[in-house]
Amino acid sequence: MSAIPVRHNHRKNRARRIAIGAAVIVAVAGFNGPALYRFSSEQYHEYKINRPEYKAENGHWDFLDIPADFKINSIHASLLHTGKVLLIAGSGNNQKNFDAGKFESVLWDPETNKYKMIPTPKDMFCSGHTQLPDGNLLVAGGTKRYEKLKGDVTKAGGLMIVHNEDPDKPITLPAGTVFTGKGNGKTFVSKDPVLVEKATKIFDKETGAFLRTEPGLGRIYVEARESGKKYETGTEDNYRVHGMKGSDARNVYGIAQKLALDKKDFQGIREAFEFDPVAEKYIKVDPMNEARWYPTLTTLKDGKVLAMSGLDEIGQIVPGKDEIYDPKTRSWEYTGIIRKFPTYPAVFLMDNGKLFYSGSNAGYGPADVGRDPGIWDLETNKFDKIPGLSDPDQMETSATVMLPPAQDQKFMVIGGGGVGESDKSSDKSRLVDLKDPDPRFTDGPTLEKGTRYPSASLLPDDSVLVTGGSEDYRGRGGSDVLQARMYDPKSSTYKRVADPAVGRNYHSGSVLLPDGRVMIFGSDSLYADKANTKPGVFEQRIEIYTPPYLFRDSRPTLSGGPKSVERGGTAAFRTKDPASLKTAKLMRPSAVTHVTDVEQRSVALDMTKTADGIEVTIPKNSALVPPGRYMLFVTDEEGTPSEGVWVDIP
Repeated sequence: MSAIPVRHNHRKNRARRIAIGAAVIVAVAGFNGPALYRFSSEQYHEYKINRPEYKAENGHWDFLDIPADFKINSIHASLLHTGKVLLIAGSGNNQKNFDAGKFESVLWDPETNKYKMIPTPKDMFCSGHTQLPDGNLLVAGGTKRYEKLKGDVTKAGGLMIVHNEDPDKPITLPAGTVFTGKGNGKTFVSKDPVLVEKATKIFDKETGAFLRTEPGLGRIYVEARESGKKYETGTEDNYRVHGMKGSDARNVYGIAQKLALDKKDFQGIREAFEFDPVAEKYIKVDPMNEARWYPTLTTLKDGKVLAMSGLDEIGQIVPGKDEIYDPKTRSWEYTGIIRKFPTYPAVFLMDNGKLFYSGSNAGYGPADVGRDPGIWDLETNKFDKIPGLSDPDQMETSATVMLPPAQDQKFMVIGGGGVGESDKSSDKSRLVDLKDPDPRFTDGPTLEKGTRYPSASLLPDDSVLVTGGSEDYRGRGGSDVLQARMYDPKSSTYKRVADPAVGRNYHSGSVLLPDGRVMIFGSDSLYADKANTKPGVFEQRIEIYTPPYLFRDSRPTLSGGPKSVERGGTAAFRTKDPASLKTAKLMRPSAVTHVTDVEQRSVALDMTKTADGIEVTIPKNSALVPPGRYMLFVTDEEGTPSEGVWVDIP
């Protein structure tokens, strides 16, 4: 007989408990149905994206584990020849950091995941940067003063043009120089020192007769001493410079148009630095001739660097005064020609040494000046416009990429939006073949949504990863595009791959790493909610995308090659299975800001297979391989790439 006591009506009691439990579950589900659904959906999503089959087809996203002390507002990023990545924030678009002189850069080592804070001497927020022949990184320009919106401006101010009519000597006016209008009687004070060149005597070319004296000019920002609308001026006036004596009092004067309480734009700096990847520090070099905020730096075929556009020291677009940096002398020289662009113009070096301007830009500048794409001959200043854009008014905040192989000279412009804070956005991909005798843009495949600020990274298998962006200005209205795609240049099609976890818009970018992964950083949303009621917070998290090719069973290897190869030279490398290899290419390391990377390119190499490896030949006359440090990749028949091997091309 059983020792367990008999429970009367136990079946009825059990049924009652089940019914009560079911009622509770139904009631809870009624209140929390969406939460339960989200929970189960998220659990399934995590399961799905982590399945080996899914990764092999779509790739995978992971967050970097960044210690709190190294989280910064990364605006710029560059891959260095040491394999480390330099992330530059400067003040990070943060007025408090700027006022406190808190400027930041971080060095990240992808192999060890270690971080290092780098002393940053100036506000490199919205500077330009590019790779130099010796592997250093040139960083030029940045922020001198933050913008002030119209309602925040308390002191009338603006541009003062200082004239010097003395042909014998220049003159320097210190910060704090006082100017008083001869007509309006109002007084203004300069915020910075200014050098005013001496006047130039003009003579008749045929007779040699003296014609006139053209004064030297200096541009300076001035403000009223006190706050208030009554200190505004409405018209042009001539200004007396306090402290001038004798002939200087006659020769030196200021002229200003309206000095008012209008919005004041960002102002740029002249300072330039080289970052030494081995010493891991910034080295000051000669300053630029022009102050620049939002400039583009493009490496030329001889390894020199062209600096163009940007806002100057008084917040106006630099008036086309392009200049060139010589890495050997670490000095700058004007080109002597004028070519006007909006800020951060996407200007690429072509195979023939000319320059291609895609029309992409980051904004700031007249809507009707320098917006047309074209081919620019720097030697003659001839500019041939390229027609065919179906939405030329939506090229701001677009991304431009030189499609592989670079020798084909085909470019793609992706997404973009309207001028300024427009809510327009484009879903287009525009293609142009610059080897065509009569090049013109045609529309390629479309994105699912209009996308401003998309990031585009060339991968060593010749595909292009396109990710991030937002439909509206700076992600306004919760419009971040949480999608990623692979573009195949051969078929000119997009394929949807694994979606990122974080939205990326303004101040974001992507960088190819030597191991074939891609780092995606930044994002500076205007608002933190869909209703646009909460201010945005800079996205300091960094994601790493591992492409599908890294989930295959094996990948090619390269070893044993020379550290340096001359143009036209051949270099031998060992590999474990030469017969399986299909392509070899040089890839220039990234230097990205505002999603466009004018350095990025993939140059196909002639490859010969040997018994235990390969021999590759460096193009002899191609301008696409200016002096510098490059990554060499090979791919097998499946398109799986090796890790990049660093090669110096003198």
